[in-house]
Amino acid sequence: MRGKLRWWIIGLVTLGTVLNYLARSTLSVAAPTLKEEFSMSTADYSWVVLSFQLAYTVMQTVAGSVLDALGTRLGFAIFAVGWALANMAHALATGTWSLAAFRALLGATEAAAIPAGSKAVSEWFPPKERPLATSGFQMGTSVGNMIAPPLVAFCILYWGWQSAFLVTGLLSLFWAALWWWGYRTPAEHKSLGAEERAHIEAGRTQDVGAKPATRKEVLRSRSFWAIAIPRFLAEPAWQTFNFFIPLYLVAVWKLDLKSIALWAWLPFLAADFGSLAAGLLPTWLMKRGAGLLASRKITMTIGALCMVGPACIGLAGSPGLAIALFCVGGFAHQMLNGALLTLCTDVFDSKTVGTATGMAGTIAWIGGMLFTLVIGQSADTYGYNPLFVVLGALDVIGALVLWGMLRTGKSQA
Repeated sequence: MRGKLRWWIIGLVTLGTVLNYLARSTLSVAAPTLKEEFSMSTADYSWVVLSFQLAYTVMQTVAGSVLDALGTRLGFAIFAVGWALANMAHALATGTWSLAAFRALLGATEAAAIPAGSKAVSEWFPPKERPLATSGFQMGTSVGNMIAPPLVAFCILYWGWQSAFLVTGLLSLFWAALWWWGYRTPAEHKSLGAEERAHIEAGRTQDVGAKPATRKEVLRSRSFWAIAIPRFLAEPAWQTFNFFIPLYLVAVWKLDLKSIALWAWLPFLAADFGSLAAGLLPTWLMKRGAGLLASRKITMTIGALCMVGPACIGLAGSPGLAIALFCVGGFAHQMLNGALLTLCTDVFDSKTVGTATGMAGTIAWIGGMLFTLVIGQSADTYGYNPLFVVLGALDVIGALVLWGMLRTGKSQA
């Protein structure tokens, strides 16, 4: 009987992604409390968010290269210990700028999560199973965001805001030890059976040919830019959901912390289903004749079209309806983003998947960072509604870029 070790491996990756996003989401839930504690305006808060984004943006490319150089096991363990300690350090913040400094440290260390997940998928899974494996660890991003509102609110209400950062940081520290103990590549893992090893290797015959195998080849590849540009256009939506949903609910609907804890996790539950759709739909399409790359492109496009939901938030007549439209947005983004992440594992060599995913992530986060600046400078003056319309339009443009630039043949040079 074929073993299932590869699925246990992706479960371990997923747990790490959950805790990575739990750590980064702690601030967004604590934001109303910290704005009052430190007398911060929305513009001040946007600079705190921007410090995380800037460090994360720069470090994704660095982290991807480190992972390719040190290997997935050692590289990811080092970064996980780093983000755990950086998150706990938030409890020492005394104002806007110290909070921004700790936030930058967190961004620099958390940048390894998505490149590491993609690298693990490329090492452990044949092409046919990669969408589902990628959706698995991507679901961790949503679960982390989903857990954050009730857990962080509980910590703040009973033990003070500092405890929220300490608790979420300790959880990540525990996972780092678990990762070091549990992860090996298929070539090194003593528990991998011969039949499962043969299944992993045999499936690679369906893979895309002539993959870029060096950093220079990646940057020159048309396929890299076909993925990176849509990610640049899509990332602002996810970062807006991550960092600004609680503030939006307070500013527009005057909800308190308990109400935020009750409702703000729902869009991330919907995002889990979007990740699942990104894993299942390409396989379904391939069984009905779609090519490997076409199945990913169709999945991304359906997700982009679903972004019409959050574009209509300005029409919502109640906080419940606004949350429902955020749920559509969470589903849509994770569906299209899952397809883009899977494409990285498809079109790049396993030795450069970390580098390629990291560089594409850097470009994506530049988009998110620029949009955060726009929110910080305009939300208090013009409101959030025009911004949500722009988010929906950007993803549709991204889908058009993907279809126009990504070749359907096997060579991806």
